[in-house]
Amino acid sequence: MQLAPGTWRLAGPVVAVGAVGLILSPLVGLVLILLGLGIIWFHRDPERSSPDAGVLAPADGTVTVLRTEQEATGAERIRLGVFMNITDVHVNRAPVGGEITTIEHVPGGHWPAFTKDAERNERAHIDIDQFRVTLTAGTVARRIHPHVSEESNIERGERIGHVSFGSRADVLLPERFELSDIEVAMGATVRAGESILAVDPGR
Repeated sequence: MQLAPGTWRLAGPVVAVGAVGLILSPLVGLVLILLGLGIIWFHRDPERSSPDAGVLAPADGTVTVLRTEQEATGAERIRLGVFMNITDVHVNRAPVGGEITTIEHVPGGHWPAFTKDAERNERAHIDIDQFRVTLTAGTVARRIHPHVSEESNIERGERIGHVSFGSRADVLLPERFELSDIEVAMGATVRAGESILAVDPGR
């Protein structure tokens, strides 16, 4: 089973202490080992097969955000957000291919990712040409791990990062997209790198 980078750095010490704990306190040791195995399972990274066209989901989970936002310039852009439940794969993938122009980390709180307060949470913006992917930490999440760097090129469906123990991944579409281009509805279940969120009217 393939795992997200850094998994063993989190799970290894827990499993090791649990193994020693089995001698001193079997119950505590067993709990720690099960916790370590849970961390490993949480960071699983299965292979995905992307369709030939369309803007792809950046995360496994449920579509909880679908709205039009107005920027300071007056431009209107559509935001699609996918909430990652505790049982979902938390490795995130590029919705489109292109050059990564900006990666920006924004400090913040850790409100539940499905609430409006999540807009103030810690997050990371990854700009791919005219698209913006935002990884947002939640209540439990404390670590956002981009796997890419600025000025590099990425393919559709390629891994761009993961959020340890949380929470939401958004795609902010370019201005040319309209609601009629959206292929999903609120509450839809999607898979990172495989489900199509929207059809690009410019291609």
